[in-house]
Amino acid sequence: MIKSVLHPLFLQYPVICTDTRDIKKNSLFFALKGTHFNGNQFAKDALNKGSAYAIIDEQEYLLDERYILVDNVLKTLQDLATYHREYLGINILALTGSNGKTTTKELINAVLQQKFNTVATKGNLNNHIGVPLTLLSMNDKTEFGIIEFGANHPKEIEFLSKIAKPDFGLITNFGKAHLEGFGNLQGVIKTKTELYDFLKENDKLVFVNTNDKVQMETSKNINRIIIGENADVSVKLIAVNPFVSVAYKEQIIQSNMIGVYNFSNIAFAIGVGDYFKVSPQKIKNAIENYIPQNNRSQLLKKGTNTFLLDAYNANPTSMKAALDNFLQLRVPNKYIILGDMFELGETAEQEHQMLVDYLKDASVIKIVLLGGNFYKTKLPSNKFTKYKSKKDFLENVTISALSETNFLIKGSRGMQLEKLLE
Repeated sequence: MIKSVLHPLFLQYPVICTDTRDIKKNSLFFALKGTHFNGNQFAKDALNKGSAYAIIDEQEYLLDERYILVDNVLKTLQDLATYHREYLGINILALTGSNGKTTTKELINAVLQQKFNTVATKGNLNNHIGVPLTLLSMNDKTEFGIIEFGANHPKEIEFLSKIAKPDFGLITNFGKAHLEGFGNLQGVIKTKTELYDFLKENDKLVFVNTNDKVQMETSKNINRIIIGENADVSVKLIAVNPFVSVAYKEQIIQSNMIGVYNFSNIAFAIGVGDYFKVSPQKIKNAIENYIPQNNRSQLLKKGTNTFLLDAYNANPTSMKAALDNFLQLRVPNKYIILGDMFELGETAEQEHQMLVDYLKDASVIKIVLLGGNFYKTKLPSNKFTKYKSKKDFLENVTISALSETNFLIKGSRGMQLEKLLE
């Protein structure tokens, strides 16, 4: 079915749609199912709006030759993506990790675009649906694919690896993220290294951060390129003030990335570019021209105040890294606003309290804690204030009334802390 029917049809109509609110003319509509919806029920609407064919998996919706009946629409989408990936035969690099995945993906894409026609995961389409859609967005003009793998349960990275069949891979880091699904840090490490397992089994290559002991240990029996100081690809941290600058092949690269935690993300991009023989000057240009967006380590100015906005996501590891970076910056009048961290399961109360305790001696003028989890914490001093919600905070504090203050704002995506600056 995939080889004889669906893939030839896809080559003729190479646009995939899964939502009737966003139908493209002459597309293929895949009637996916969710907890609260059945895509089969929308197949007719998709065809009326311009789709050429609808792929369904329930007989009762088979009305004419424009409907293609399969056993399972989701599995068919995934199988089609894998077949298409093999049909194209291009290099695919996959990356996963607890923190920095999207930033690293964007940096690698920026570097490889200097030499190749690339396709990279858009946004955070990094799951069992997003990965196939990314693969199916590639065509015969694509020379290199960069795929982000996300996971919050064991075996997900293994599953995504079998779909995308990467030739190269990297793990940004291992942190306390999605503990609700992984159970503990060892669960995180076991799941993330499923990517290493796939690459080892298929005699492929991994890029490894020499400063990460877990990466070095878990990748020691795999073909690998080690990146960092005194490594296969030498990249050295020069300064963080507040932007990260690095040394690579006798040149200084001044990034627009804030925080020492971004050093490894930059180093990975340099290492990948170096391996694929992108010239040092083009690597430098790509990294220096990359501007963080989407609430990721953005430096914003409003009046006399400066905001380090890192509100895209948060977990205990990334939160501590952001705090360490902010606390060592040589700026006056530091003010911290933290929002709840999600998906921590039974460890949520403990992890939030540990962060509060960690900050008890911090040299700042104020620490504000927002959200139900932080509201349960015991505060060590009157330097701390806690509110159940953003609304409660904004009813009591006017940020714009403060002046010459340096803010760190960080929390999980669901907290939407960027709205504090609206």
